[in-house]
Amino acid sequence: MKSMKVLGFLVALSMVAFGAGPGKSALHGEYVEARTADVFTGACFANSEVNLTGNLAVFGWRVSKGTFEGVRLDGLGVVGVVEASATLGDIHNSAYPAKSVLIVDERANVEQRLALRNFARRMGGDLLQDVVKVLYAPVDLAVENNNVHNATATLKAGSFAEIQTRAIREADKVCMHEEVWYAPLTKLDHAMPAYSLAHNYTGDGLNTKWSSPGKRSAFVGTFQFED
Repeated sequence: MKSMKVLGFLVALSMVAFGAGPGKSALHGEYVEARTADVFTGACFANSEVNLTGNLAVFGWRVSKGTFEGVRLDGLGVVGVVEASATLGDIHNSAYPAKSVLIVDERANVEQRLALRNFARRMGGDLLQDVVKVLYAPVDLAVENNNVHNATATLKAGSFAEIQTRAIREADKVCMHEEVWYAPLTKLDHAMPAYSLAHNYTGDGLNTKWSSPGKRSAFVGTFQFED
């Protein structure tokens, strides 16, 4: 009987040591993305961009409250930066392979940093499967008046990446029959297309750095994840 108790203790200890049996995940928060092609547009404009641009993107999450794999992530953020092989979201051509950089909130502890990386890869899917570099910086995502419906938000990941958005206006329309041409890069509860006042990446790891402001290329939204 004593040997059985010892065996049970050793099994439990090995599960802890090797991270087996992760805790439940349930969290929600805000999200923003921007690309180098318009996401709210019409065929007259989209056809001039497809296969020529739109292969670069910055997108980020801020956890309002919750845990991922049992790790509390309240107030922390993580950002993905992607360089794809073709226009992201194009249904006629694959955007893969894609390379990516992760920017993890430097305010997180060691356990939280790992959870944020795993969360981003879970939410980003194939876009974040080939992570070539991980950077650490303060990640701040603020939505004006805590209302994503007005589509006004700011995302800053240290000095590496930035997005600033505002609501799309009538004066922004070119084709006069614009619609949401591409879906958001990740699953969201709610998303509003937005105008990018700023969209840049200046970090290392990819083959390029960019600044792509002044486009109808963003989404502002909310996410909720439970597993």
